[in-house]
Amino acid sequence: MRVLGLDIGSRSVDAVWLDGDRVVRRAVADSGFDPQAVAASLAGRDGYDRVVATGYGRHAAAGALGADVVTEIKAYALGASRLCPRARAVLDIGGQDTKVISLGAGGRVLDFEMNDKCAAGTGKFLEVMARALGFGLEELGEAALAAAGSVTISSMCTVFAESEVTGLVHRGEDRARIARGLHDAVASRTLGTLARLGVRGPLVFAGGVAKNAAMASLIEAGFEGEVVVPEEAQTVGAYGAALSAQSR
Repeated sequence: MRVLGLDIGSRSVDAVWLDGDRVVRRAVADSGFDPQAVAASLAGRDGYDRVVATGYGRHAAAGALGADVVTEIKAYALGASRLCPRARAVLDIGGQDTKVISLGAGGRVLDFEMNDKCAAGTGKFLEVMARALGFGLEELGEAALAAAGSVTISSMCTVFAESEVTGLVHRGEDRARIARGLHDAVASRTLGTLARLGVRGPLVFAGGVAKNAAMASLIEAGFEGEVVVPEEAQTVGAYGAALSAQSR
């Protein structure tokens, strides 16, 4: 059976095509102003027998594309446990939410926490801060990784943090040190959530922010256990959505 898994998020639409157990293709596209049109464009590229959608746009895709739907929690649990069968937890820092999922044997969801009410500590937060510093998003992580020290950022509210960063720049503070401080703040918030849920390693770090080397380094340094960053980090949810068709 050929299955297309779609993860329709606020910042990107991710797709994974499966033929049986074999991944045929992966794709990541910017959500733009019409995520459903982007999802339909991806769905039109290759043949498939079934579509399964996850992410905040999954219900709209059910109507537009005739897709089945699966929750993000289940999709990420399935995708992460297939990529790393030893995984006992998943961390996903996406465009506008952060998910921490505790896993049992076989990728069974034991507990989870999801921050989807505020952009603090998400990819959107880092995107806004990069713009305030005059960096591209990729440059922000590179600057943080290379920084000699950091500046403490007192607010995690996107609006207040942007104002704070602008003030630091105007006072002549080194932009790389500010970038490192922002990453420190996000990592500290994330590690606090991991500790609160009492998750154990191996921890699969998924989502677009997992590709940020500075953030991955800080999570690895602060987490008491093994951290696995898959090469396919951004498409873990889409992969899990496709895999969910096998269990139906």
